[in-house]
Amino acid sequence: MMKRKINVLIGLSTAMLLILCAIQVYLVKTAYDYKVEQFRAEVKDKIGNITNNFTDLDSSVFYKKELLYQRIAEKFIANKNYRVTVKKELLSNAFREALTQRMREKFRREFKDNEVDFAVIVNKFIVFDNTAKTDTIFSEKPKISNALYGNLASLDDAFMVRSYVGTSSDFKKSQYKLLTEDCLYVSIKNWEQIILGRMAFILVVSVLSMLVLVSLFAMAIKALIQQKKVNDVKTDFINNITHELKTPLTTLSVSTKMLARQEVKENEVVFNKVLDTVNRQNNRLQNIIDQVLSNSLGFEKIELQKQKLKAATLLQTIITDFHLAFPKVQIHHHIQNSDTILHLDKFQLTTAINNVLENAVKYGCQNITLITSEENGMFHISIQDDGIGIAKTKQSLLFEKFYRVEQGNLHNTKGLGLGLYYVDQIIKAHQGSVKVVSDLGKGAAFTLSIPVV
Repeated sequence: MMKRKINVLIGLSTAMLLILCAIQVYLVKTAYDYKVEQFRAEVKDKIGNITNNFTDLDSSVFYKKELLYQRIAEKFIANKNYRVTVKKELLSNAFREALTQRMREKFRREFKDNEVDFAVIVNKFIVFDNTAKTDTIFSEKPKISNALYGNLASLDDAFMVRSYVGTSSDFKKSQYKLLTEDCLYVSIKNWEQIILGRMAFILVVSVLSMLVLVSLFAMAIKALIQQKKVNDVKTDFINNITHELKTPLTTLSVSTKMLARQEVKENEVVFNKVLDTVNRQNNRLQNIIDQVLSNSLGFEKIELQKQKLKAATLLQTIITDFHLAFPKVQIHHHIQNSDTILHLDKFQLTTAINNVLENAVKYGCQNITLITSEENGMFHISIQDDGIGIAKTKQSLLFEKFYRVEQGNLHNTKGLGLGLYYVDQIIKAHQGSVKVVSDLGKGAAFTLSIPVV
């Protein structure tokens, strides 16, 4: 239930973070669009002052353009078949170079800090009269191929700043009229960098706020997951230690009741046997308590009672005792460098090695191989078993306090989850290290390395 609540909380928090990110992106995009429109309005105002409907550029050239329009219209009125050459004659006008050069000079003076490209595009050329149907020679969407003059190479990055609609009725046949539409398009080089420069403060604040928000979210989720993990470990530990304490307490309860019986008191052999059981269970309870207390310390705080010992002698003793405790498990050993002397805490290191051996037995091994080697001033004790093995994803957790390898969602092997944690802390206290190599279903190999004297 708790896991489900945490998952729902994480899901909702993630959704809210995504929504806030989307809102932030939308606000930045809106600000960007506003800045673009503001910039284009500034450009339009400047260009409006420059062009002034072309009258201040070169009235004679502008007048020639109007005459060209009128002459082409008259040719069409006189001969409808002229339609196919109208656009070609418009675009091959004689004033293209002159107007382009004049306009570029104007732009350079007005836009000293920017490079401006432009083009005047003809969109419509319509001849009509009051008595007949309108005759549209062409009416097209703006495209660069319809440029009357200018140096703009493409409309992809340009925007329209002015539209010029002209009408003329000065024809020999007065019932005819001419309607034309030209549009001025401009492109400012590096205009996007200009916009982003104006938005620098907004962008910096937005990015920083997003980074802070995401960081706080990540820290909150990490803390939540860590808290969940601590709660799971606490619950698991309470369940396990309850199980570990229950057996000796039950045995003690039964034994004390037996000791109270008269027939047991009168039978010395039975009485002593029951008394031995009480002592063993009492020692077991004490060991469980000592194990929990001793593992409350990290390796930095463990006080070692070091002495110089032969590695081979220590390991032979451990192997002999292991044979007696687990006669059904075969333990093979290859102890090299029999003269190697180690400076260590005999009790602590013995307990650490026994923990590794007993852990192998807990997880289904039938054969154990103990191999020693010495390299670069370190003495290595490799303990290999043929048990169930450990999944790669679980190996990084093996030496955490209270962690126990599970099968699916079930812990089939009872314990407090302190054995390998204790091993890791004791070896670290000896300035050594512990490594594990394993594959699921193929056993495990633990290597304990400690310095040589």
